[in-house]
Amino acid sequence: MLPEPLGALESLVEALPVDQRVNLADQGAEAGCRAAHLLAEAGRHVVLVEKGPILGGMPVRYEDVFPRLECGPCVLEPFIAEVLHGPHAENIEVHLQSEVAEAVGSFGSFTVKIRKSPRYVNLSTCIGCGACMPACPKSYANPVNCGMSERKAIDFTFYGGLPNAPYVDAQACQKLKGEDCNACVEACPIPGAIDFDQQEEVVERSVGAVLIAVGGELYDCSQLPQLGYGKLPDVVTSLEFERILAASGPTGGTVQLADGRTPEKIAIVHCVGSLDAERCAYCSGVCCMNALKFNELISHKLHGAQVTHYVKSIVLPGKEDHGLYAKVKGRETTAWVQMESAAALNISAGKNGRKVIRYGKENREYDMVVLMPAIVAGASVQETARLFDLTVDAQGFLEELHGRVDATKSKVRGVYLAGTCQAPMDMSHAMTQAASATGGILSALVPGRKLTLEAIYAVVDAERCSGCRSCLAVCPYRAIAYNDEAESAEVNPVLCMGCGTCAAACPTGAIRSRHFTNEQIFAEIEGALA
Repeated sequence: MLPEPLGALESLVEALPVDQRVNLADQGAEAGCRAAHLLAEAGRHVVLVEKGPILGGMPVRYEDVFPRLECGPCVLEPFIAEVLHGPHAENIEVHLQSEVAEAVGSFGSFTVKIRKSPRYVNLSTCIGCGACMPACPKSYANPVNCGMSERKAIDFTFYGGLPNAPYVDAQACQKLKGEDCNACVEACPIPGAIDFDQQEEVVERSVGAVLIAVGGELYDCSQLPQLGYGKLPDVVTSLEFERILAASGPTGGTVQLADGRTPEKIAIVHCVGSLDAERCAYCSGVCCMNALKFNELISHKLHGAQVTHYVKSIVLPGKEDHGLYAKVKGRETTAWVQMESAAALNISAGKNGRKVIRYGKENREYDMVVLMPAIVAGASVQETARLFDLTVDAQGFLEELHGRVDATKSKVRGVYLAGTCQAPMDMSHAMTQAASATGGILSALVPGRKLTLEAIYAVVDAERCSGCRSCLAVCPYRAIAYNDEAESAEVNPVLCMGCGTCAAACPTGAIRSRHFTNEQIFAEIEGALA
């Protein structure tokens, strides 16, 4: 039977023991490092899970970041150094080349299982000298440089990445494939720095809250075959061009074509996949500024080179953004073509290796074309949503509790969001969101304070429940589960927000919200009319 309404508000407040540790899932990028540093500074123990071999995510690979064209690694690496070696580093448990494999529990008491892949390099003894790399006989296309250069089976992610140590790619290493090869071990001057006895392991941690910042991905430009991406040389994405510009990239920062020539005319195509009802109807908000940054860097590296922007619209959301736009627009070497959509362009091969862009009746030739794809929610976002029972929005990003007033909270209590897993954003906004989420965690999980629940949450009358599971499908907070033994639905009061959606959907009236019963409403009406 349903419990009788209780008279005092305080009798509805339940206290739960709280784990003060925080798990930062797959987020060793800028948002994750910022949050880890702030939480550790506050004396909290942080479990930082990063799927790659270094910290810093994508921005640390950029030579410059807009709007001031600051060095990306120079901006980020102080935070990364604080995480790894700072005065509060003892509060941060870093798991590299790791992923969250399982997560159960609720706010204040989550249990997460972390699957750790072996690095085969001992971080505590390796000095990062790189002597192992020349000795390695196996080379393959470097994924960090988008396949535009090669790396060895044991190699650094790129020079300057932290921690400053190489890692072994198990898919490429000849020894791990069963061949008789010890070249890297023999070349290494530090005994035990390379350890092929390391094994994959799964560790379990109990945490009070989870902050997710798994990032997004770029729209697959090959989905627009008329743009020639993947078929024509020197038609590159914004990420590929970032690596071309980077000193640690495939060309050492020299802008050149696939055949080694220096480009004289470069086209930058905005909104590839963006503002397109059939692909990504939204604006990613950062692509225009990235394109303007490219324009400036081209001007610095290739004096006199002509740059043409194919634009649908220009978006300048930041207070410093218009300054860069005005600087670029004033250059005599910069031209603009207004287009209806990137999908309306056609890029084909021309004479002497040039690319011909046809828009309407006009044809123009360029040496190189840079495509600016939309930021989309990738497979990691979908997998994370499944692990933590999170909802995704119409665009596929992790859905926040409220887009205007609670953008750092998910709809599962105790799970927070930061960065491009929640929406496209630049580094500044990702850092700000990480700090905001950190504040929410620190205010909700206070040492010595027990977790209090909202007085209003749904309850189930097990005798009336038919087991139809309609409530499970409609609950936006994943607060309802089905109990096979009791053959009825059960509400988790920690996760329930008392929205009443389940009560409205229940065909038998077995669920109702506490403090919103018919008896109470009728009593209020009688009191008002008395």
